[in-house]
Amino acid sequence: MKYDKAFKELQEIVDKLQSGEVSLDSLTKDIKKAKELLTTCKNQLRNIELAISEEE
Repeated sequence: MKYDKAFKELQEIVDKLQSGEVSLDSLTKDIKKAKELLTTCKNQLRNIELAISEEE
């Protein structure tokens, strides 16, 4: 998954949680998905950071 798509999905989950639109049943699913998306974003940012530092 690309960073932009993962970040967008993560933002949608955050917006849903902040608005109170999430049911208790879907809360666990949403938090698990958010954790996966956050890991994806962090990994991609780390890879970019490594690539930049290797070029220096």
